[in-house]
Amino acid sequence: MTLSVGMVAGEPSGDLLASRVIAGLRRQARDLRCQGIGGPAMQAAGFEAWHPMHALTVFGYVDALKRLPSLLRTYGDVKRRWLREPASVFVGVDAPDFNLKLELQLRQAGTPTVHFVGPSIWAWRYERIHKIRAAVSHMLVLFPFEEELYRKEGIPVTYVGHPLADAIPMRPDRQAARQRLGLDASARVLAILPGSRASEIRILAPRFLQAAQQLRRRDPNLVCIVPMVNAQRRQEFEAILASYPVPGLRCLTAADVPAAEDAPVAWSALEASDAVLVASGTATLETALFKRPMVISYYLSPWMRRIMAWKSGQQRPYLPWVGLPNVLLRDFAVPELLQDDATPDKLAEATWAALTDDAQAARIEARFTALHQDLARDTAQLAARAILEVANGPA
Repeated sequence: MTLSVGMVAGEPSGDLLASRVIAGLRRQARDLRCQGIGGPAMQAAGFEAWHPMHALTVFGYVDALKRLPSLLRTYGDVKRRWLREPASVFVGVDAPDFNLKLELQLRQAGTPTVHFVGPSIWAWRYERIHKIRAAVSHMLVLFPFEEELYRKEGIPVTYVGHPLADAIPMRPDRQAARQRLGLDASARVLAILPGSRASEIRILAPRFLQAAQQLRRRDPNLVCIVPMVNAQRRQEFEAILASYPVPGLRCLTAADVPAAEDAPVAWSALEASDAVLVASGTATLETALFKRPMVISYYLSPWMRRIMAWKSGQQRPYLPWVGLPNVLLRDFAVPELLQDDATPDKLAEATWAALTDDAQAARIEARFTALHQDLARDTAQLAARAILEVANGPA
């Protein structure tokens, strides 16, 4: 009997997570069909993409409003398909605004639903727990503290660890990564990750590049490497780089790192680096798993902040930390320079410390190693087992 799994992932991080779950399902289900919305990693794992993942990639409420007609068309298409021919189970990977609405419709029609990657209700809009309870048959969460939260709310939940902790080596090989990238083994290397969305690059890249200019004045031999998720983002970044040139900066896409074609190009950059200047998001966790000192930054326009405050009813997150490594460690283990603090001067000063403070780098490595050990589970196997149990049980 064919196991039909509907899946939706709308971002590169979700594509990577979902691809590993598909691989885990294939090990446990002989006849498997996975269809829906996804990216290249999912397709490489045998996923049939009705729509590409970038159909859902939006940045906040303003971008969502601009793209509302196409989002509604995509939503309507996949909903009609799954109502007409129900899947054995539906798995929504992150993308909560899209997936929770879809999960509610499908669950009410009798399809069991799994949501993989819990929305950050521990930071914003805890009241979403009621929508989750109605829409989701079973939650799969990445972090241990989330399991207790959902269990307390009466929502079936499984902590599966973070698949990145399985995929990223416990002991990264800096010199091997530098050899892959053709970098001097003795160079001081800074990885710059301004985000994977066009809007993030537009807002953060000028700040990050001006900070890099200051750092190059301090150390004229500093090597800056900037991984980009695809050629389009690289083009957008290089247009900004023309206004804020940094001598010797290298922009990388997958084509530049053929030896790492089975892993995101960012991983080679992180592994090769001494420190990282990174936009808040999944990349901060990847940086932590590579045990690198980092400076986390982010900036939202005043208009965007007002919309978020209106939508959430909050002026700020419940927690004092924004970056995932700090949230997980419950401490400001690495600097966070957000909003008005995200200036080139402050970014340069904090990043210089990350590049040059060897004692702090050793402390960070020890803390991130312990974090890595906590998050390392056989995520693909655990997630696949839970999904199969839900597929065989009541919605």
